[in-house]
Amino acid sequence: MPASLHIPVLRNEVLEYLQPRPGQIVVDGTLGGGGHARALAERVAPDGFVLALDRDPHALEAAERTLAGLPIKVAQANFCDLPEVLRSLQLSAVDGVLLDVGLSSDQLADATRGFSFDARGALDLRFDPTEGEPAWQLLARIREEPLADLIYEYGEERFSRRIARKIVEVRRREPIRTADQLARLVRSCLPRGPRHQIDPATRTFQALRIAVNDELGSLERALDRIPACLHPQGRFVVISFHSLEDRLVKEAFRSDPRLVRLCNKPVRPSELECTDNPRSRSAKLRAAARQA
Repeated sequence: MPASLHIPVLRNEVLEYLQPRPGQIVVDGTLGGGGHARALAERVAPDGFVLALDRDPHALEAAERTLAGLPIKVAQANFCDLPEVLRSLQLSAVDGVLLDVGLSSDQLADATRGFSFDARGALDLRFDPTEGEPAWQLLARIREEPLADLIYEYGEERFSRRIARKIVEVRRREPIRTADQLARLVRSCLPRGPRHQIDPATRTFQALRIAVNDELGSLERALDRIPACLHPQGRFVVISFHSLEDRLVKEAFRSDPRLVRLCNKPVRPSELECTDNPRSRSAKLRAAARQA
């Protein structure tokens, strides 16, 4: 298995706001490539540990190899199910929780699951291949109007109706089963922009991924449930990449009486980080602490 391609976003800022210390128990709710988990584990060692969760079994398999020797316990779980995971480990609370709700570079590089636009594998897009329906099945059954609404709401794609119309037209002739097939279809609907702009298929793929994984629903449930899992003054840090996600985090941190916001405005990557890691450019970090 190749080494992880993922570069952890806002790594130093995560450490600044979580303030992990030796002996603490900290949760990385989105293990991914393991970059954040590694940095946290190095700071809670030798007597503490990181509890790392991920829905993606491929991420967990890779982590067991790349993070061997560090004080990290892994579990396949959705971060919104953290209370149940803690109960299974006979833990009452933890000192900090991190959620990085973006897609990892390792997932984008996996040509078998549809995350890469040029992949000829099945258009799946699920983090956990045993849960829910793959994106190709969703595209085969959903009506044009709800599909256009989904692409517009979750992808913030202004050409959503044009794309949905084309998808319905094409699927009458042949099933849309692979990522490269959908990417070509979407690109054919949109005007050609400057080369430096994102791929025209980006927003449609994002919308389908959010839908098949119920990402916004999971985040809403997590924001409601995780504060109860924190010790007094425990830290809760969320990195989001989508305006709908950031809106949910902002409102939850503002309105939850159990939490005190640690930053009134989202923390953004530096220009240097955006240059070194272009995928970080849309990241926003918000942080809060459990009331004492």
